[in-house]
Amino acid sequence: MFRRDALIGMLPEDCMVPVGVHCVHFLGRAPGDRPLSPVPSVRWQMGTRRRVPLTPVMEAHNGNQLAHLLWNETGSDLAVVDCSGRISIYSISIALNSITGLRQAAFDSGDDGSQVVGMMWLNSQRFIHSFHQAAKVNGRWAYSPFRRRPIGPFHPANKGALLCVTRAGQMKLIYQNPDSKWAELPIELKSTGYSDRLLTHASMTATQAGILLATYSACQKMCLYRVHITWNPPQWEPTQAKQPGQYPVPSIRLIHCKVDMPSNILNVNHGLDHSDNSLPFSNTVYSLTRLEIMPGLVDSPAGSSANPWILAIFSKPLHAPHEYPEQLGPSSVIVRWHLESAQQTLHPKFDEVASKKSNAQAKPQMELRRLEDINCDKYIVSTELVEYGSGLAVTYEDGSITCYDTKTMVPFTGLDDSSTVTCLAQAGYQYPIEPSGLHITFSPNSCVAVTLDSDGQTQLRVMEHSFGSTEGAYDENRFSAAIAALTLTFCRGCGGDSNTDDIVMVALRQLSPDAQTSFISEVYRALPVNCNFTAEQDKLMSHPYIPRCLSLQAALGFGGRLKQRNLASSVPWAILQLRHASVLYAYFFQYNKVGQTESHDPDVLRMVLGNTKWTLDFSHFILNEIFDLADEFEDVFNDPEAFTQKLKTTTSLPLLILLSSMSRAFLRFTCRGLRGVHAGFATANPASLLGDSRVYYTEICQTLESSAVRIDVYEKFLAGVDSAVKHAYQGAGFGDAERPGPEKELLVNARIPPVLTSAVATLLRQTVPSLKSEINRMAIYLGDYSWLGFGNDRRTALYRKQREVDILKKCALRPPLPLGNDGRVAPLKKRRCARCCEVSGDTNLPRSLSSFKMIAKLGLLRSCLCGGDVDPSDGFWGAWES
Repeated sequence: MFRRDALIGMLPEDCMVPVGVHCVHFLGRAPGDRPLSPVPSVRWQMGTRRRVPLTPVMEAHNGNQLAHLLWNETGSDLAVVDCSGRISIYSISIALNSITGLRQAAFDSGDDGSQVVGMMWLNSQRFIHSFHQAAKVNGRWAYSPFRRRPIGPFHPANKGALLCVTRAGQMKLIYQNPDSKWAELPIELKSTGYSDRLLTHASMTATQAGILLATYSACQKMCLYRVHITWNPPQWEPTQAKQPGQYPVPSIRLIHCKVDMPSNILNVNHGLDHSDNSLPFSNTVYSLTRLEIMPGLVDSPAGSSANPWILAIFSKPLHAPHEYPEQLGPSSVIVRWHLESAQQTLHPKFDEVASKKSNAQAKPQMELRRLEDINCDKYIVSTELVEYGSGLAVTYEDGSITCYDTKTMVPFTGLDDSSTVTCLAQAGYQYPIEPSGLHITFSPNSCVAVTLDSDGQTQLRVMEHSFGSTEGAYDENRFSAAIAALTLTFCRGCGGDSNTDDIVMVALRQLSPDAQTSFISEVYRALPVNCNFTAEQDKLMSHPYIPRCLSLQAALGFGGRLKQRNLASSVPWAILQLRHASVLYAYFFQYNKVGQTESHDPDVLRMVLGNTKWTLDFSHFILNEIFDLADEFEDVFNDPEAFTQKLKTTTSLPLLILLSSMSRAFLRFTCRGLRGVHAGFATANPASLLGDSRVYYTEICQTLESSAVRIDVYEKFLAGVDSAVKHAYQGAGFGDAERPGPEKELLVNARIPPVLTSAVATLLRQTVPSLKSEINRMAIYLGDYSWLGFGNDRRTALYRKQREVDILKKCALRPPLPLGNDGRVAPLKKRRCARCCEVSGDTNLPRSLSSFKMIAKLGLLRSCLCGGDVDPSDGFWGAWES
């Protein structure tokens, strides 16, 4: 799993830290009229230099220097540790610079012995969809998905729990009770059998057999423990226990497993004079700089995982004493142990002892198998598991980064096997060499690395690939493998609910338009997403990967907030907004049940009003252009060849939206929602509403009743399109197995496939004329659709420059107000999505429980409807700028 901890170091109290370095989540787009050169900054948004002061956190720690940050698995909670061992915990609700304190550092008594040398959050109990590898089968890449089981122990109430090891040899479990209060359970590491208790390093990882803990002491002893955490009761339901004394209570049991003495830690060659003695001298200059327990890599689609292994980095000082022969040795040594379960063997004499138990067998014990050391001529700065454990990134003093295979520790040097891809580095992706820094961290999918130098400046490093072009020659196998590796990484990010904007950054920077299309097409096939929704349309509402694919496609064709999207980007962008309205109506009806009035909250009604206006105007926008196309094609209706040639040169977003089964299904969902809203308000009692609720309620009713096209007429129009598409497929002999091909052509390439040419002819020649008497075409023609942002006329371009529309509530934001006669204006507080650059006027949590439920259900607390992030219930970062 990707680690979210990052070292702050010794920072002054008034230090301004670029949070993007430490939150290790990145976006590849800056708000503005064009894409900017990406530079990490606050809220992991690239392109601006805004920073967040640490003053509130420093004050909470009484000015003590901060030492470590550690995010929990989902990224919703942050632990901050100072150099005295005090720990504060924060929750992130809306944006990174909007944090809420959960646990105060004042609870801890800081001293040298309380300094934290290792810590770990307990995992959350959730399954993760992952992908093992990509393998070429019959000329096409096949991806092997599997479901990764969560590894315990877990908090029974699904609350936060942090495990810490202190310098004095104490382990603490800091956990949150269901009443949001924090408790602590300490335990001493006394079972080592040695007097030395001053620890310098500790590392933990969760396994199926309990938590493994490795410690290293000042007298160079490495100890290995197995930690078992149990809860009483093991399961907890809020309805079963209402008294504070009935909350789950943990207990910790430690099993001391192994000890390695100093003489066995380092094994380096000391030259010919000591060739017969493999043990280092007692006064060796090498010292431990890093200790990690690496979780076993999930190495099969069945979900089985290998045993974990221990990694230790020993380095000598930059200026080693010349009187010691070690100063001629390597700068750093990677020492590894593999944990294995071995059956205990007893002396044969024990067989002669009578036993009361028949078939008695000795329990297996854990063994440490020393692996071959790896000598490095350069000093190692950091080691980090990347791509969900498929690679180990080792950073050196000169700024270079080498990725190793975690199974064999063989460095990835490029594509050795053109038919199998396991990760980006194995397929030939590399980090450019930059000046070294004090600290380094990687993005969720390891496509981006950021270093922090001694001056507090950050340097961004994006993975690069030749994509088949090397020294003027082109290798199709290398290009294909590079696209497959990028696809595999994107699928892993989607399955693990992590942000994928670092992948978008690589694709935007390095892929040509044709290569981007190949990448998108491969993503749709790998996840897999069946683009044919002529049947089973209800699956669209709950499909987990459709928003991800649409968002990726929309982002790759986005050229800036002030520029119109290209056609291949406009199609998914329109579908995302149709999906937003469809889901909004579905949840609105869920809360608008009989006897409930909380759904008439003004914030909820305001959102319904804005989306109702947007949905109606978008449907009118489609009808207006389809009527124009019918007039334009009228002179070639009787000439099939001319009609086909004219259609090939036509670029019409409304026509593509109507022909695609996915977008047409969402159009039908919005019609169902509009019909439900109209029927619900027709039977409601407006006298029960007060203030803004009555105003929004009245405006919703007026908007629906004054529409130029009745909802049932528009549904009739969509039914005509359905019939035309169905007959076109049937006439060409296309069954359910053949339809995904042309549907994908519509969605990915924004091109009308030949099989649907007859459907367009039927639509323009028969469906449109049959509805002319039921539609007020003049009202549709005179409508202002510039605020939708889909037109290519001057009016739309001018609106885009002068006004901004709330992407969630679908209402125009007011322009900034002047402060005085000097021309200054009051800044308007808003949130801006760093991927699609759209804005929302909401910068605080919803004011009422009803609106909070609605926003949370829609997944919009810390994310944009473009799908760049996951539902906030999963706790990941949102892409909003406040």
